[in-house]
Amino acid sequence: MLTVVRSILFNAFFFGWLGICLLFMFFMLPLPRIAMHTAVRWWSISAMWGMKWIAGISYRVKGLEKIPAGAVIFSAKHQSAWDTLIYHVLFKNLMYVLKIELLKIPLWGWYARKCQAIAVDRSGGAAALKKMVRDSKRLLGLGRHLAIFPEGTRTAPGQRTPYHPGVAALYRQTGATVVPVAVNSGLFWGRRSFRKEPGVITIEFLDPIEPGLDRRTFMALLESRVEEATDRLVEEASKEFGIPYQKATAAAEIPPES
Repeated sequence: MLTVVRSILFNAFFFGWLGICLLFMFFMLPLPRIAMHTAVRWWSISAMWGMKWIAGISYRVKGLEKIPAGAVIFSAKHQSAWDTLIYHVLFKNLMYVLKIELLKIPLWGWYARKCQAIAVDRSGGAAALKKMVRDSKRLLGLGRHLAIFPEGTRTAPGQRTPYHPGVAALYRQTGATVVPVAVNSGLFWGRRSFRKEPGVITIEFLDPIEPGLDRRTFMALLESRVEEATDRLVEEASKEFGIPYQKATAAAEIPPES
């Protein structure tokens, strides 16, 4: 019962505060990009505060020391809306690679454009892929980290979804180091789930993948590192906090070149 009450309070706080911040950010559109980016970051920090003190969900970070100097690409498991907040909290000038449909959301899409989000049109073919790589090179050249969710959608704990080839294109054509990232956030804040389970989310930065591998080797290495570490984090948290989940029945296949 207590978890239900805390979930109600947190959801009210989260969406209510989000609405207020979205209206406030409207007046920041004429200002430089960094002003909007800072506002988004502080909203992310405030959402984390609400998670801790209202829903009883905190977090721990592992592997920060593995992130090399310079701008990198974080290729991360995506289980929860929490994943879209944490990178803004940990890094001051990071941008996401996201699907172009998200830019059509009123207000939110405007602010994402202002922050220079890199939009991917999955139906745009080679031209869209080239634009994504070109935009990514520019931001990486400015020293800004990028974060991409190669599955392209949130995946329940214990489940796997095929990785899209866009991350391989970024890896091979930008020359940037890719840092795989594992997480167990979906146990505590599930996809489209009203209920928030108290506990400690773990995000873990894994051994970086340096440039130079061919596409298939890179994709296989990336997926194995992310999925194996994610399975471990989910299993550990499930036992520690008593949260059940359904394990995957089959591994995802690497998608073909496109």
